[in-house]
Amino acid sequence: MIEQLKHHIERFVPMDEDTFLNVQAGFQQQSFRKKENILTEGQICKMHYFVLKGILRKFFVNDKGVEQTTEFAIENWWMTDSFSFMNRTPASFCIQAVETAEVLAIRRDDFDSLLEAVPAMEKYFRCVFQKAYAAAQMRIRYHYEHSREALYHHFRESQPEFLQRVPQYLIASYLGFTPEYLSEIRRKSIS
Repeated sequence: MIEQLKHHIERFVPMDEDTFLNVQAGFQQQSFRKKENILTEGQICKMHYFVLKGILRKFFVNDKGVEQTTEFAIENWWMTDSFSFMNRTPASFCIQAVETAEVLAIRRDDFDSLLEAVPAMEKYFRCVFQKAYAAAQMRIRYHYEHSREALYHHFRESQPEFLQRVPQYLIASYLGFTPEYLSEIRRKSIS
């Protein structure tokens, strides 16, 4: 499964076998059960996760006690609480497995060492972070520009794999809806 990471890296930077041996040394494979909490709010986030199989989600619990999903990660996507991971401060988010998941995890110290030892990985992560940042910007724009119904239809068209794999109540949470409102939108689009 480590080859999956190598293929992903090679989408952004060239990587020969010897260099990749140095890269893979910092990672450990981990498995999580469906609905298992990987990180809880207040813990220090010590890992950055590359999803090999399954889905992770990042969320927080708002002041009304409602879980608000902010991000999903499927195969070949990365997930962490970035602020906690980079600054070694208590996490503001929780991370949970939506499905049974297999990941490659790298600790903060190993991450720093990797970037120092393999300059190509600095470029790789810059590219990954830039793509994630751009996606977050577009998500914010869609929330401001579109009606809630249009937001759902855009999500449905741009991310159809999520609709097949993620429970509707989590999609509603991600879009900022109640599950009941999402059901109403879906009923309208069927009729």
